[in-house]
Amino acid sequence: MPINPFAEQGAFVPEATAAMSEAFDAACEELRDVPDLQLVRKLLAQRIIAAVRKGELDPVRLRTAALSGLPLTKMSPAA
Repeated sequence: MPINPFAEQGAFVPEATAAMSEAFDAACEELRDVPDLQLVRKLLAQRIIAAVRKGELDPVRLRTAALSGLPLTKMSPAA
């Protein structure tokens, strides 16, 4: 699922788009066994977009921001 449909408005530089995609894929992988993943994926995308708009471009920190506070996750040591 591409992250772009959740961008609402505005465009991102290629570096930001690449970081967002990497973080989104990693976050979704963490939650692969969650029921109703579609709703969770939307939340993850929104959180990643919000963090990028604040200037964050590190995929690991974007992933962590997306997963932060979700009781469903079991964070790996790479976070």
